[in-house]
Amino acid sequence: MKLGLLLTNQYLAGESMERKIQDNLEQVRAAREGGFGMICAGQHYLSAPFTMPTSIPFLARMAAEADDMEVASSIVLVPLHNPVEMAEMVATMDAICSGRFIFGIGLGYREEEYAAFGVRREERVPRMAEALEVMKLLWTGEEVEFHGRFYQVPRVTSTVRCVQQPHPPIWVAANNDGAIRRAGRLGYPWLVNPHATVATIRAQMDMYRGVLEESGVAGLPALPMMREMYVAEDREVAMYESRPHLEGKYQAYADWGQDKALPGEESFEMPFEDLARDRFLIGTPDDIVSEIRRYEEELGVTHMIFRLQWPGLEQDKVMKQLELMARYVIPRLAGEGGA
Repeated sequence: MKLGLLLTNQYLAGESMERKIQDNLEQVRAAREGGFGMICAGQHYLSAPFTMPTSIPFLARMAAEADDMEVASSIVLVPLHNPVEMAEMVATMDAICSGRFIFGIGLGYREEEYAAFGVRREERVPRMAEALEVMKLLWTGEEVEFHGRFYQVPRVTSTVRCVQQPHPPIWVAANNDGAIRRAGRLGYPWLVNPHATVATIRAQMDMYRGVLEESGVAGLPALPMMREMYVAEDREVAMYESRPHLEGKYQAYADWGQDKALPGEESFEMPFEDLARDRFLIGTPDDIVSEIRRYEEELGVTHMIFRLQWPGLEQDKVMKQLELMARYVIPRLAGEGGA
């Protein structure tokens, strides 16, 4: 089990982005020293009510503090971007990270982002498939030419090469059953979202593994999962301190329509206690260790990526959580053969 820190690169409107990025750097240093193996950050545009630094330059700066940690984009909204730019961006990040970059990708779901980029939302699936084809050609080919439905590359000599050969790992984030099946058919690790309940994910995991088997995919190298987490020495304190910030974050998700991207009747419009149940990891170090082991045993995940902060949560509370993880959680997991 490898543990990752999902950095909160969403800040309250009016907060200093410069100051918040310095806070993120402090978190990376503490996570590295405390035994985390990975840092990650997500991507959104026009992210009101929050303000958000662009993810790739943000991750490049964080990588300078990460040392031997893996660095993952979680996620890049592939259909919004040109694949030539992305291919060179990924190769650059892999070099910056000395071959420890992971390319986490997804479709996105917000109509505002698609409209602002001049991309039709209903074209997002074929756009992503075509973009990946172009990127792989550029990473591996010598003479490259591509003429597709969305992207055109004239005959060129490609010098776009990654440290990791043939390219960094590609993790595919997916919420609904169709997207998860697609990731399985293509043989990509499914980056499990932090929003659905364990019960929903368990059913989707069975479906995903079935698709992998049908597609002849064996020995998948990773099964990563993101979760919201808050750890404190007292369970009631953990709930009290996390609640207002998680509530605000998930209300923004509801306003953006994130829960509509989940299967079945999943909804974020419910009392906090119900929202947290079977979805968030909130409690003492003992509680966190128990829950991590549960996810490992019941779902078979190889990477647990935790978000410990949401817009408005003070830096000292994040640093206290990282201290508790380093002192009481990670050593126990390592001692039991994990982490």
